Amino acid sequence: MLFPTIDFAIFFAVAFVASWLFNPYPTFWKLAIIALSYFFYGWWDWRFVFLLLAATVVSHFGALGAARRGSSPRAAKASLVASVVALLCILGYFKYYGFFAVNVDNVLHGMGAGRIFPLVQPTLPVAISFFTFMAISYVVDVYRGRIDTARPVDLAVYLCFFPHLIAGPIVRGEELLPQIRRRRDPAEVDFSRAVWMIMAGLFKKVVISSYVSTAIVQPVFSAPGAHSAPEVIFAAWGYAVQIYCDFSGYTDIAIGLALLLGVRFPVNFDAPYTARNLQDFWRRWHITLSRWLRDYLYIPLGGNRGSDLLVVRNIMLTMVLGGLWHGANWTFVIWGALHGTGQAVGHLRRKSRVSRGLPAVAEGTLRSTWQRFWTFQFVCLGWVFFNASSFSNATAMLGRLFTGWGNASPLITPLLIITIIGVIEVQFLPANMLERAQRFFSEQRAFVQAGLLGVVLLAITTLGPTGVAPFIYYRF
Repeated sequence: MLFPTIDFAIFFAVAFVASWLFNPYPTFWKLAIIALSYFFYGWWDWRFVFLLLAATVVSHFGALGAARRGSSPRAAKASLVASVVALLCILGYFKYYGFFAVNVDNVLHGMGAGRIFPLVQPTLPVAISFFTFMAISYVVDVYRGRIDTARPVDLAVYLCFFPHLIAGPIVRGEELLPQIRRRRDPAEVDFSRAVWMIMAGLFKKVVISSYVSTAIVQPVFSAPGAHSAPEVIFAAWGYAVQIYCDFSGYTDIAIGLALLLGVRFPVNFDAPYTARNLQDFWRRWHITLSRWLRDYLYIPLGGNRGSDLLVVRNIMLTMVLGGLWHGANWTFVIWGALHGTGQAVGHLRRKSRVSRGLPAVAEGTLRSTWQRFWTFQFVCLGWVFFNASSFSNATAMLGRLFTGWGNASPLITPLLIITIIGVIEVQFLPANMLERAQRFFSEQRAFVQAGLLGVVLLAITTLGPTGVAPFIYYRF
């Protein structure tokens, strides 16, 4: 069930009424949200509802054992390890078994050995990466003493709450569980901001992302050898715009839907293409995943402690595993390795500058413009591997940068150029400018807001395609 569909509109209308109808009765509200969320998740394949339920049961009992850290440290750690391993095994089987089996068997076959793994590819359940990471963070936070164990019904709502279920944000227990436990006050709900976020998200996804995808990204990535070098460059830039509008559009819709139900989600994007280096980019892009990798992988590995070699190792492991989290394909591993290498080099450069008594990052308008430009180009290089169907497809794209000059570039139209530049330039607008526009909308009378929303919906339905493709991050 996709957000920008009539099916979901009907579903959310029922969910909205049910949520506020049962709001005075906490237990019934939670049960209603669980039932609605499981129905929402089962819309794709009802069998995977049991997988979501299994992750909930494992994390519940794992947290109960992990909470005994004070009275029985060894048992608590054993419970933590067992539950995290169990959750990772669920994720590993469905997402990585086929990838692992094929690659190991290919190596063994090349050495003259027989094939030892059954070559099966389990169906990838929607959202398994997101709810698995949330379950792991819950158990780990209980073990660390950051949060108390939740009642089973509260934990079930935390993991399955439908606005974040499919593609995040990856919400922490300390952020969402307190909101689940308390009664929501409709007087505190910022309905105008919620609607603003939903409309913005729909426009990003349905209009901008869809247009850029069909105008240049799909044609070039599917057959790079048939396109010129400028078209390859614009396809890489176009995919940067497409994935940003697609994913941040989903996040905007998810935040708006949750707001309408009286729940607040954390921010997940903060003008990522204004970043001056890769470290800055990851503070702005998919923020909830970045901090998850930092808090549950990078810091436990040692973080910035130790020698430069150890820090580089920690960065590389974190980013490569972060790349693999996105999918069982070598292109994602390369994408993660590229970002890891770039961040490792950036770390060493910053440390060298500080040791010489210089600012960690060079200052000045010209320097910052140059830094932003090259950071964006590096990110786009990574997006080539991220979106490519295979390593050979990515290298074919990059190869056209050397052999594809002098050819016609009919896909590069004025509208495409304006769209790509416009999406990037909007991110450089002062934050208070967008806040003022939202505040202006909030201050209008209901009939004026309704009129403006009607205009936006008309634009979305007119400019958008007939059908809406699934969000890119649905497959992760």
